[in-house]
Amino acid sequence: MQVLEGKSKAGGLKFAVVVSRYNDFVTRPLLAGALATLAEAEVPEQDVTVVHVPGAFELPVAAQRLAATGRFAAVICLGCLIRGATPHFEYIAGAVAHALATASIGTGVPIAFGVLTTNAAEEALERAASGPSNKGREAAAAAVEMATLLRALDPGAERLP
Repeated sequence: MQVLEGKSKAGGLKFAVVVSRYNDFVTRPLLAGALATLAEAEVPEQDVTVVHVPGAFELPVAAQRLAATGRFAAVICLGCLIRGATPHFEYIAGAVAHALATASIGTGVPIAFGVLTTNAAEEALERAASGPSNKGREAAAAAVEMATLLRALDPGAERLP
C-alpha cells in the first residue's frame, strides 16, 4: 500500500496570500498568522506575495488570476464576514466559497479558504487571535499541505513552481 500526504515544510515553493481590507481589525491578525505559518514551513519571505483586495467578494477574482499565472504552489485567501440584519451575509459567503472552489478546481492550484463567517465581531476576533487556533494559520497550513501533496502526486513536480 502506498500512502501519500502533504508535508509541513514547503521551502522552495511560492505562495500568494490574498487578504480583504474590509474588517481589517480581523484580517490583519489572520494575515499575521498565515505569514507566521509560512515562515515555520520554511517558506522565505521573498517566496510569498501578499495581495490586498477591498472585500471578501473580491477575493475569488484575485485568487483565480494569481493561480492562473502558474507562479504559485497555492493561494491563501483571508477575509471576514460578520452577519448583519440583512441577507447580504449569506449571499456574499456563498458566492465567495463557491467561486474560490471553482477557481481552485479550474486552475488545479490549491486555494485555501481562510474566510471567517461569524455572527458577531467577538467571534471573529476569537478566531483571529494569535496562537494555534488562528484561522489564518490554519488556512496557510492547509495550503502548505495541499501544495506539497500535489507535488507528490505529479511525476513532473520538479518543473512546477
